[in-house]
Amino acid sequence: MHLVFATSIVPHGSPATGYEIANAAIIDALRRVGVHVTVLGFAWPGKLPSDPDATVVLGEVDVRTDSASPLQKLAWLAKAVAEGVTFSSVKLRTVARDQVRNALRSIGHVDGYVLNSVQFAGAFEGLFDDRPTIFVAHNVEHRSAEENADAARDLLQKLLYRREARLLESLERRLCEHARFVFTLAEEDRDALGVGSPGKSTALPLVTPASAWRASGPRMLSYDAALIGTWTWQPNRIGLDWFLEEVVPLLPEEFTVAIAGSTPAGLQSRHPGVSFVGRVDDAIGFVRSGRVVPLVSRAGSGVQLKTIEAFELGLPAVATSRSLRGIGRPPQNCIVADNAVDFADALRSAARDAVDVDPTRFRRDQSAALDRQVMLGLSAMGYREKVSA
Repeated sequence: MHLVFATSIVPHGSPATGYEIANAAIIDALRRVGVHVTVLGFAWPGKLPSDPDATVVLGEVDVRTDSASPLQKLAWLAKAVAEGVTFSSVKLRTVARDQVRNALRSIGHVDGYVLNSVQFAGAFEGLFDDRPTIFVAHNVEHRSAEENADAARDLLQKLLYRREARLLESLERRLCEHARFVFTLAEEDRDALGVGSPGKSTALPLVTPASAWRASGPRMLSYDAALIGTWTWQPNRIGLDWFLEEVVPLLPEEFTVAIAGSTPAGLQSRHPGVSFVGRVDDAIGFVRSGRVVPLVSRAGSGVQLKTIEAFELGLPAVATSRSLRGIGRPPQNCIVADNAVDFADALRSAARDAVDVDPTRFRRDQSAALDRQVMLGLSAMGYREKVSA
């Protein structure tokens, strides 16, 4: 079976963001069970695809909103309103629909399409109707947009997020209805998207690059707690704001917290133990430098890849319930806490007493379950080959 994996940004180098990690895991699983996968999409400016022989690049595009100029943001917004599409999809309309058609023709015969998330599929809706499709719902995007609207601090942002939520809800419904099968990244997202029937969807238990990582020695501890993420993404920002504003003030002054990853301009904390370290070259090494990993999600849907990564490394963690979506059974060294007082108490306790656990079983179970669930979707597409032993 030959499938086109249509995505906004094609894989390049080592996956870093949660979106990239999920994409790599799904593509690897498809290939592991014998599917021929060709990736179609855009490249980051100056980045080369990691698998050029199996990738068709439509051009270069930078879809980040936080680093765009005010003029570029206004241009995107004006075009989105004029064309009646989402803000996230309009950023990809840098090529004409005929160019996408020609790119598809250049690939040759294919048996179907994997439409990866709403951005690319929404930008070029209708171009993939000639073959069966699998839709990959990374999140329930309209729910995330609604939460972003509720959390927005000015009226214009609220209005823009509400517009995005309205358009996304309609787009997600059309993509799910047209798809032969839907992959979600969390079990609860299936019902939220209206595809809860076993023959229509399944949730994928993902793996991260940490699943192949092996320790060469004991951990070198530098902080009491270490967090890493893309904090400019609004659902992540909501969780980080809660952590900094409500949890951190309850921690002792000598408790040290290091926060890595891209952060919004002006983000700060008055707590003397909090430091923002920016981008780190070795994400796994950084996370392992903390005695405990705070998992602080308070919004969004889909799965939290940083949660899976912490569990694949066997690290002690304190997690909100929202951080555990998509996780059937958290390891024994994970404490669940949803209010600020309990979370702060659990952090102090974990930093003092928690120990690492052997992650071998968690890694093995995640990978095996991923392959099984992928085969459910492929079976709906007519693919009958068994998963190789």
